[in-house]
Amino acid sequence: MTATQMPRGHRVRRAPRSAATAAVALLLTAALTAPVAHADPPGVTEDSSPPVHIDTGDPDLRMVQGAKLAPSKVLNIKSIVEADDGSERRQDTNDNVTFALQAEVLFGKDSAELSSDALSRIGTIAAEIKKQNATSLRVFGFTDNLGSAGHGLVLSKKRATAVQQELAKDLGSSVSFQIRGYGEQYPIADNGTEEGRKKNRRVEVSFPRASS
Repeated sequence: MTATQMPRGHRVRRAPRSAATAAVALLLTAALTAPVAHADPPGVTEDSSPPVHIDTGDPDLRMVQGAKLAPSKVLNIKSIVEADDGSERRQDTNDNVTFALQAEVLFGKDSAELSSDALSRIGTIAAEIKKQNATSLRVFGFTDNLGSAGHGLVLSKKRATAVQQELAKDLGSSVSFQIRGYGEQYPIADNGTEEGRKKNRRVEVSFPRASS
């Protein structure tokens, strides 16, 4: 009998799947089921250009022959502070300040009428806007993915407008506003859970940071 021949009726037993193969399968499953990352809404930009010019031919760099420097840029450092119940979040970056307020602390269910609690929260944001001497504001509304996409777009725009109108009372006519309703676009959490949908139902107010 040769090495490739087997007795009649003999069943070939497959070796158990290796741990490495199982790990690969697990990673593939996770990649397919993980929430898709979403970009920031249009209009929110960060300047990554370096503040000074770097001469790549400067001999003081002492680079290995043939080596090249990657394009220089400023890393955008984010600082995020969130309330314990997640109802309010502040994000500071190199260029912008963004406040996100959950819809539940601003409005009733499926409503664009501000609650009494909302007024004090919006007043706090207005005070920070004055502190930063910001004159150009972005007010964006967002919803979860329940209901029709069209209804979400209309509701998110109405909610953003309500917040903008309250801000305008404190800030006066010297401030300009960009108002958008994005509906279920640009989620910040998984819409597959109520906790995630609650975070996605929000109004964001963003403005440039004061230069230091």
